[in-house]
Order: sequence, then C-alpha cells, then structure tokens
Amino acid sequence: MATQSPFLLLEEFFQKAPLPKFQPPQWALDEAQRRIVLLLNHVLMQEPEAMSRLARHRGQIMQVQWRSLVFKLEATPAGLLDLGAGPAKPDLVLVVTDTSPLGLAQSLMRGEKPAVRIEGDVQLAAEVNWLTEHVRWDIEEDLARLIGDVPAHTLSQLASTVVAGMRQFAAKASQFVPGKAS
Repeated sequence: MATQSPFLLLEEFFQKAPLPKFQPPQWALDEAQRRIVLLLNHVLMQEPEAMSRLARHRGQIMQVQWRSLVFKLEATPAGLLDLGAGPAKPDLVLVVTDTSPLGLAQSLMRGEKPAVRIEGDVQLAAEVNWLTEHVRWDIEEDLARLIGDVPAHTLSQLASTVVAGMRQFAAKASQFVPGKAS
C-alpha cells in the first residue's frame, strides 16, 4: 500500500486552495523588524569578534527577502545592526528561494539553512556567513539571569529534547515519497 506524507498533502492543499493573501499591517511589520534588530544586537553584543567583523562594514546595507517580505539592516560603526534606511540600494541581497512556508519550516526543523540566492558584496556576504556559522544565542544564560541557574538549565534541557524530537520527526516525515510503498 502506498503512503503519502501528510506534509505533502498539506502543502498541496495550501497551494491549490483559494486562500486570501494575508498582508500584516505595516505598523506590525515595522515593530517586528525593530524587535528582531534588538534581539540580533543582544546576541551580537555577547560576541566581541562578531562586533569587530561587522564594524568593518559600517554603513553597508544588507537586505533579506522572503516572498514579499523585505528586511533591510545596516551595519553600524559600533558593530551592531540598525534598520536600513528606506530607499537606499543594498550592498548585499539575500533572497530565501524556498517560497513555501511549510518547506522552509521543515528545513529549519531539520537544522538546515534555507536555500539563499546571494547578490552583491562578496566580502560582506563572507562576514554574514561567518556570523551565521559562529554566533549563537545563549538562551540558558539569559534565562539564568531571570529565573536562576537550575530552572534555566532544566528549561534548556527540556527545550533541547523537544527540538531534537521535532528534528527527528521532520527527518522521518521528509523521507515519505508519494507512490512509494512503506
């Protein structure tokens, strides 16, 4: 008996169903971008090497794009990030090529980087790649400041277990191929 992945069925449903395109209000997008910049800067401040690498590219603008969502970031002299100025031409453009939200979520759950098309400054692209490879948010340390060491460690272990289980599930689910007998 042939089995089909429930993810593939869900993907087909979203592609074929005449669902209205939801566009969040501009104020919500602006506020979300500001919060993302604050989080990125918080993570960058925990890694002095990352800040010094980013400071070398001060004034350069990076644009990240997925579907119709566009997010511009500008490197500051302090080695942090700020929202990119309106119509300024970006020095580096990163376009996430997977347009499917479900496919993107699956690849992220498997711990993979999404497929990205890169255009622009090669040195800035190399620095952004270094940042994505070497800078990690130590959530447990931030939690420990709020709730103490032991509860933070316990929550961190629980989250790691849940993420590992979800990655394992996503890996197994992606092995299903339509028409293939199991």
